[in-house]
Amino acid sequence: MKYFDELKRSMEFLAQDPRTVFMGQAVAVAGTAMTNTLKDIPRDRLIELPVAEEMQMGMTTGMALAGQIPVSIFPRWNFLLCAISQLVNHLDKVDVMSNGGYKTKAIIRTGIGSERPLHPQQQHVGDFTAAIQAMCTTIEVIRVAEPAEIFPAYQRALLREDGRSTIVVEYGDYYGEK
Repeated sequence: MKYFDELKRSMEFLAQDPRTVFMGQAVAVAGTAMTNTLKDIPRDRLIELPVAEEMQMGMTTGMALAGQIPVSIFPRWNFLLCAISQLVNHLDKVDVMSNGGYKTKAIIRTGIGSERPLHPQQQHVGDFTAAIQAMCTTIEVIRVAEPAEIFPAYQRALLREDGRSTIVVEYGDYYGEK
């Protein structure tokens, strides 16, 4: 199994659940390597958004509160940094702030930017996994380095019964290398 193929299979698995909706930049139109993993997802399940990461994370929380399972796509950690307030102070804390009254299961998909064949410079290749794990008290962060880790990570994110959100961290370089 190849890294890209497992990502595509995982997205198609997620799409089988009628509660999932895929949202972000380059979701419905071409723009990143992640776009191709969504090419067989029904168009009505793809919400293309402008470059407004904080708004996207706020929408993610709102959709999760409404009972949907948003698959919120931030192609690189560096972009997700723009949504950290919404992630850490809202999505991560809803359960705590509501004394367990509200659960917000969302799937956040992000990546460590590809450095090969062309290095896009430091503003696109950050890995903030450890920092986000330290800041979040309820969100689980799973880094997927091997193809065999991908499907189980997304399966866990969707099927978990604890109402927690999950961030799955991919490696851009591995789309074509593994």
